[in-house]
Amino acid sequence: MHRSRAYAVIIDVPEEADAAATAFWSGVFGTPAVQSADEPQFKTLAKAIPDLHTALQTVADEGRYHIDIETDDVEAEVARLLALGATKVSQWLNCHVLRAPGGHLLCVIPVHSDQALFDAQARTWP
Repeated sequence: MHRSRAYAVIIDVPEEADAAATAFWSGVFGTPAVQSADEPQFKTLAKAIPDLHTALQTVADEGRYHIDIETDDVEAEVARLLALGATKVSQWLNCHVLRAPGGHLLCVIPVHSDQALFDAQARTWP
């Protein structure tokens, strides 16, 4: 058995639109975009969506949204989502990028949230 939950909504922003998109989304949610010290491509929008990490990610690609799913067993969660119809796109470090039916991207990552929040909200899968 393993557990997982929606962890984050990520707004992927093309490099050339970074400044304008950062100002826009910061204004939409009424919170400053804080640059990540560890991952320079990310800016966090604190408390923009309750209980979900919300961030801007600068990408060398088109603008879109994607969801990060955190889990205590990455391989089991990837297998579960593939069985539901997702397809593999790529892997970067411990992040598995999948494409859902319909074309939406999602990432499967190890637990990133506070353990108490994960324990309270994660669903258990066989």
